[in-house]
Amino acid sequence: METIWVFGDQLNTATGPLAAANPRTHRILLVESQAKLRGRRWHRQRAHLLLASIRRFARDCRDAGYDVDHRIAATFTHGLADHRRKYQPDRVVAMAPASHDARRLLATLDVDTEPNDQFLTAPEDLATWAADRKRVTLEDFYRWQRRRLGYLMDGDEPVTGRWNYDAENRERPPKDGINHWPTPVRDDLDDLDRDVLDDLDRWGVETWGDDPDGWWATDRKGALDRLDHFISALLARFGPHEDAMTTASWHLAHSLLSPALNLGLLHPREVCDRVEAAYRAGGIPIASAEGFMRQVLGWREYVWGRYWMWGEDYRHENTLEAQAPLPPVFTGDATTRMRCVASTMEDLSQRGWVHHIQRLMILGNLAALAGVDPWLLTRWMWESFVDGAEWVMLPNVIGMSQHADNGRMATKPYISGGAYIDKMSDYCRGCHYDRTARTGERACPFTTLYWDYLARHTARFERNARIVTQVRAAHKLADLDQVRVRAVEVLAALEAGEL
Repeated sequence: METIWVFGDQLNTATGPLAAANPRTHRILLVESQAKLRGRRWHRQRAHLLLASIRRFARDCRDAGYDVDHRIAATFTHGLADHRRKYQPDRVVAMAPASHDARRLLATLDVDTEPNDQFLTAPEDLATWAADRKRVTLEDFYRWQRRRLGYLMDGDEPVTGRWNYDAENRERPPKDGINHWPTPVRDDLDDLDRDVLDDLDRWGVETWGDDPDGWWATDRKGALDRLDHFISALLARFGPHEDAMTTASWHLAHSLLSPALNLGLLHPREVCDRVEAAYRAGGIPIASAEGFMRQVLGWREYVWGRYWMWGEDYRHENTLEAQAPLPPVFTGDATTRMRCVASTMEDLSQRGWVHHIQRLMILGNLAALAGVDPWLLTRWMWESFVDGAEWVMLPNVIGMSQHADNGRMATKPYISGGAYIDKMSDYCRGCHYDRTARTGERACPFTTLYWDYLARHTARFERNARIVTQVRAAHKLADLDQVRVRAVEVLAALEAGEL
């Protein structure tokens, strides 16, 4: 009998070797590695989500007739060795894992691998497409994806004749706040969930953040329930406010499907198929359908391909030579009077999730302006978000957020002062700091650090067409010297946890 080794982010019987498996000829191996859990400081809901999902997948596979060897082991290597001693399988095969480290591990353990088919685009296909192009941008890739896969298309052209509805999808938070957004699907915790939490404590796993409260799907049925809810109740509302931030709602019209996608509980094809069908049936504005399709079909697949194209050395990219430690407010060792950061960190602590603009323009923005080491930030986000994975975080954080890769992922740094945050959120209302002030004790730290960042990195960005106007504006400030003095104070206070 052959063994199929399934990793915790491959929990789908319709992908990899499992797609052609049979309970009469295949046994399933699942390993919980205590070394992996103990090696990081995980958000409590991140660790729970992984273990609960593995255990429910083991249950579902047994219900489907499989002999499942579900092991709790010191390491993955020990788990496989114990499995081989007990069952002596004719062969061990796995779907190629989603990280460089895991693939290297399998190569040393005599485990055969099959291609990873959890995505719509194989990394080698993106590499082939990109090889003879003068430029490789998300927009070009996204249009290639739409044409290649046929989503939201009318022949070889996009439905309605437009590819991009970004301009329509940047509205400020709606005034009616939380009443605008249906409550997400939520499940009651059961004995399995409680056992997972007890095991995390018993094994000495260092965690932070609140216990889970049922927001995140830990099995296939829960993932499909959430997909149904998004399509029926939220997709039509998704587009206009997808970049908005508000204290009135932590979820707005976001799908909350990324954890299920990244664990394999959902496949991007079925998500895109549902969006396509809903749009064709009528009632879904094209701006919402296109905006969401861009996230799943475009950005997610682009990030996956870029992770493999750039290889393991991408971890060490640090073009701007950022060396600052993580701010204590990120690690829970300090509070802050910055309302935007405090609110975002509260949401992250409560649920292990905030949406993409909070990640990019609050947390990532602050880290970029403060010169935080990009690898430290990447590791922290990887450990802190329920949808965290190395392939997700490396291009998104090192490239998109921190601009540490010399512009390979994004042509300009994604930074801003308080004005952008005020425009796209209600955070500035009632904040201790004044988002319009650059100097003085009440000056918004984002505003101060924004102008200091432009002055600090003038030599690098003065020829960058996408940001040169702002660089020149910084040097026209009559109080730039005072701004830079205040920036030193702000950075010291941030590092001390006193901002």
